[in-house]
Amino acid sequence: MHQLKRYYSGKGDKYMSPSLLFLINKMIDQQLIKNIVENGIKGSDKFIVDIKITPGNTIEVALDSDTGISIDDCVAVSRYIEASLNRDEEDFELTVYSAGLSEPLKLLRQYRKHLGKEVEVLLKSSNKIKGVLSAVNEEAIEVNYQVKELIEGKKRKQSVNKTDRFKFDEIKTTKLVINFK
Repeated sequence: MHQLKRYYSGKGDKYMSPSLLFLINKMIDQQLIKNIVENGIKGSDKFIVDIKITPGNTIEVALDSDTGISIDDCVAVSRYIEASLNRDEEDFELTVYSAGLSEPLKLLRQYRKHLGKEVEVLLKSSNKIKGVLSAVNEEAIEVNYQVKELIEGKKRKQSVNKTDRFKFDEIKTTKLVINFK
């Protein structure tokens, strides 16, 4: 049986196993990576979408920009991070990538960037809405879409334009719709 002992982790005394303490002390801090990346992209239109760090120090940085991210942008940020960390102190694996078109929108800035574009919104209620992102604010988005409805005096359902507002806490994911027309 594995016993928990009292160890000082630098974050106050806690009960934890020695192996967990080792992981906590050796894991690269997410705030440190965020500060490094923000310094590296300062003065540009690039912004951080997400930073993930696993206990094994696998660092993933997702970037976006108001004008687009190139492979050269990712390489430059990756090199900046590499130069700012010391591999002799902590070993790590690093991936810097562009937040792709197939990934859900996460930040208000991304929603604003894609105003007027077609999106698919998956609501927490499991309903899917596919339409044009027409408005965005801090609380919600608006989507214009078409739906077939039975109109009085008509035998068949007719396409009707609708605009609905969805609060961010109602939305599970929002993705861009990619059209190859």
